[in-house]
Amino acid sequence: VCLTCCSRDVMVKIDQICHKNSVKFFTGDVFGYHGYMFADLGEHEFVEEKTKVAKVSPGMEDGPDTKKAKLDSSETTMVKKRVVFCQLKEALAIDWSGEKAKAALKRTTPDYFLLQ
Repeated sequence: VCLTCCSRDVMVKIDQICHKNSVKFFTGDVFGYHGYMFADLGEHEFVEEKTKVAKVSPGMEDGPDTKKAKLDSSETTMVKKRVVFCQLKEALAIDWSGEKAKAALKRTTPDYFLLQ
């Protein structure tokens, strides 16, 4: 389900219905140069391709590059990952008065507060 130009109450209600029925949910809007996008994918599983890191022998090379890990682009492995997304209601219910929230506030884009 994709929503845009909806009120906060409508977005929260539809997200709750989608989350309950394991339906992926996206919402967003744009206000001039600013905008937001929220995704509730429920329990989302995906496969990520990782490049293997080749170990460098200490006697093989000299110079400043010897301490850096070398990537071997010919060898890759597939890693299965799982992410659990939160609902929109939970994302909007953060209490910004606590100590943890004050630290997170520095990393939070001001556009987050467009939803508020």
